[in-house]
Amino acid sequence: MHIDPNALLIAPSLLSADFSRLCEEIARVDRGGADIIHLDIMDGHFVPNITFGPPVVAKLRSCTDLPFDAHLMIENPDQFIRPFIDAGVDMISVHLETRGHLQRTLALIREGGAKAGVVLNPATTIEGLRYILDDIDYILIMSVNPGFGGQAFIPSTIGKLQDLSKMLTEAGRPIPIQLDGGVGPDNTGEVTRAGARILVAGSAIFGNPPYEEVMRRMREAAVIE
Repeated sequence: MHIDPNALLIAPSLLSADFSRLCEEIARVDRGGADIIHLDIMDGHFVPNITFGPPVVAKLRSCTDLPFDAHLMIENPDQFIRPFIDAGVDMISVHLETRGHLQRTLALIREGGAKAGVVLNPATTIEGLRYILDDIDYILIMSVNPGFGGQAFIPSTIGKLQDLSKMLTEAGRPIPIQLDGGVGPDNTGEVTRAGARILVAGSAIFGNPPYEEVMRRMREAAVIE
């Protein structure tokens, strides 16, 4: 799977979908123009909520041909990397804040054939990425505190996106920046101008049908220079 760092990609988050009919929800955003299906994986420890694991993801894999992107909000990601890859996940992101050896975790993801991402919580600085840029396929910036859908966008994220974009440019590493939290048509222009290219949107899409109309508005609002 190739991720174009200059293309706008929209990744609906299933956290805000109707869990009683996930396959139908996936099919609807697929038809509506989604590029990626975002899976929020929560363990009840790293974040308060619990969502779903590899067996559910494996069942959902037949619902679409779109790439699956698993955001692991879990304390011990290493033990779940292989099961999620076997379940059909194409992209896996892990938190910089989790204990362990991040470079080794990223290597496990890549060795399994998936794209490797690193996630930063709102209060985490970008400096922890500086020496592992060669091991990263994409970077996920949280614009809300993880664990719950429907939160308001944290405004300071714009400066963080700008600083990260500058770091990547200076390092000569065109790594795509993913953004998750309070993202929708109203702020797509601002966040894409600051450097975000993969937009994770949950309640903005699933809470405002028709889904294709929301994604159309996001594409029209994007500013990619």
